[in-house]
Amino acid sequence: MTNPSSVCALVLGGYINGYSIIRELHHNKVYNIWLFDYGTSLSRFSNRIIGVTRIDRDAHSLLQAIDTLHKLYKKIVLYPTDDAQLELLLKIYPQIRNFCFIPFNETNLLASLDKTQQYKYCDSLNIPYPTTVSIENVDDLKRLHDIQLPILIKPNRRKDLSSPVFRSLFIEDSLSLSRSFTQLSKYLSQGISFLASEFIPGDDTQIYAYTCYRSRNGEILNDWIGKKLTQFPDFFGIFSSASNEAPDIIKQQGRKLVASMNLFGIVEPEFKLDKRDNKYKLMEINLRSMMWNRTGFLSGVNLAHTQWLDATNQENIRQSQYFSPTVHQVYMKHEIINLLTRRRYFPYFYHNVLSRRPHFSVFDLNDPKPFFYDLATLPRTLFQICLKKLRAL
Repeated sequence: MTNPSSVCALVLGGYINGYSIIRELHHNKVYNIWLFDYGTSLSRFSNRIIGVTRIDRDAHSLLQAIDTLHKLYKKIVLYPTDDAQLELLLKIYPQIRNFCFIPFNETNLLASLDKTQQYKYCDSLNIPYPTTVSIENVDDLKRLHDIQLPILIKPNRRKDLSSPVFRSLFIEDSLSLSRSFTQLSKYLSQGISFLASEFIPGDDTQIYAYTCYRSRNGEILNDWIGKKLTQFPDFFGIFSSASNEAPDIIKQQGRKLVASMNLFGIVEPEFKLDKRDNKYKLMEINLRSMMWNRTGFLSGVNLAHTQWLDATNQENIRQSQYFSPTVHQVYMKHEIINLLTRRRYFPYFYHNVLSRRPHFSVFDLNDPKPFFYDLATLPRTLFQICLKKLRAL
């Protein structure tokens, strides 16, 4: 057993997913929590961290900061929160592997981040996924005409955090498709490839996820299932509200994928229900904690703490997810913006926030500063959204 006092939990990124990890670890009496931040995130105001280091988004800055932290702690347990961090950690893996607990399979990380490879595993496991074509060069653009409109286009691997490329591009009609060719050609010339998929009908209430922690010896130590209630700023955005409601098939398909791909650490396959054939189709697999990871904690499954126990060679106890009462995790900032900017959103707002007692992602009476900082950023975010809409006119 490793002495926990000589170990530090290092959270990379202080947005909602990072803050949820911090809250969960602190709840489980892990007090050596350090934050690496890119600027002024809400987590740096938390009273539950013992220190914060500002870093840049490059491997040298990350390695330098980790080496400095290593002077204080014998071992560091890493908690990445975005895909760019995973790739940077892979670059410096040889330099930090002896004193860091690195929660991913370094032998297949890059391949596993590629959605083309994820869908190949779906083929072998008979797990449904949307009709999809790979766009790797300009000649492939004509293949977009083979997919029924509307189409959703995403980078094969998330690049929007390290390169100026969109997270997702929704193409609704033939005119939009033609206009997109110039934009896509520019990114293809930069070596960025894409996956174009049919858009599965239905709003953002049809998205489900399986989330687990799988150890390096191949054992799933704990897992949970849930669904997104709404996203921000639209159907293809990021978490706004979520619950612990999901059918058991989500767990079955998720476990198959995680085991077959030999993935380690915290893993989240995400599915969308296609009501045309009542199948849950894989959207993507995320290899780190997502923004709504606190939904699992609120349902009795502590994956961040599970990782800590595994990293410090302590016994992990199997946790059973409870589904009653139904948990509603709400990021109120996103809900307010959705209410003000999305047409006919009030029924969703009522269901997520007003119909039952919500669990807020940031608000905590025992740690109030992150909430007030996040609240202060609301007017600026609203202004940026309005400005973007005006430019699109």
